[in-house]
Amino acid sequence: MTKTAWVFPGQGSQTLGMGMDLLDIAFAKEKFVEAEAILGWSIIDICQSNEEKLSRTLYTQPILYVIESILADILKEKEKPDLVAGHSLGEYIALYVAGVFDWSTGLYLVKRRAEIMDEAAGGMMAALMNFDREELEKLIAETPDVVLANDNSPAQVVISGTPDGVRKVMSEVKAKRAIPLRTSGGFHSHLMTAAATEFQEILDSVIFESAIIPVLSNVEPTPTIDAEILKHRLTKQMTGSVRWREIVLQLPENGIERVIEVGPGNVLTGLIKRTVSGLTLENIRSTADLPAECVV
Repeated sequence: MTKTAWVFPGQGSQTLGMGMDLLDIAFAKEKFVEAEAILGWSIIDICQSNEEKLSRTLYTQPILYVIESILADILKEKEKPDLVAGHSLGEYIALYVAGVFDWSTGLYLVKRRAEIMDEAAGGMMAALMNFDREELEKLIAETPDVVLANDNSPAQVVISGTPDGVRKVMSEVKAKRAIPLRTSGGFHSHLMTAAATEFQEILDSVIFESAIIPVLSNVEPTPTIDAEILKHRLTKQMTGSVRWREIVLQLPENGIERVIEVGPGNVLTGLIKRTVSGLTLENIRSTADLPAECVV
């Protein structure tokens, strides 16, 4: 059997109209209704017509959780992954698929995470493409208010920190492209410490189960099924770096030959392609990508 990993994208992969094809499936419609009861607002309304809300952290994160988890649940009728991982917010879907918590608990955690992160202010993030890694690491070391937030691939990273610090690094690093990101704060940095402390209390109130599928965590890219380790890693995620490049390097190390990205877009399969070779890459972005026998 071909060993397969499922990976789940995070914020930035959302697109207007995503998930609306799922309304033709009775099980999915029920999930949207259940989600509205937990969230207090309609995913369908936002995905159909409100691009401004869709791009706001408060709404983006719960919407991605719901749509990606529904696609994963449908796909599970046909096959099961040998390993799971998610990028930032995507880690919550990975943990749900691995059986660490139930669906409504996961959505509650994501809802509260999104609310807390949406209120965070005062920071800035920027994506850098095709840069000199050694030079960048030196600049970050010399700029105390900036960190490497997302190490996505050998040629693409995101930095985070104070606006002055991020702009300084952007102006000094030799990169093909340096793009400021539209975020409400400096995510995955020390600027999220207060938010992480608030969220810690919420995480502490939730019981994690041992995973039935090994999970590669953002802050510690080695697979584990241990509930306490997975929770501890998640508590560090809001302020810690997303070590996606290292997660990808772990895939072949763990015998993975095939990777399925479950969720809108193809960001993660693109990053994987630029990091390792020889893996079969697939995307399940909508019901059109699902095996025919899964769509009922």
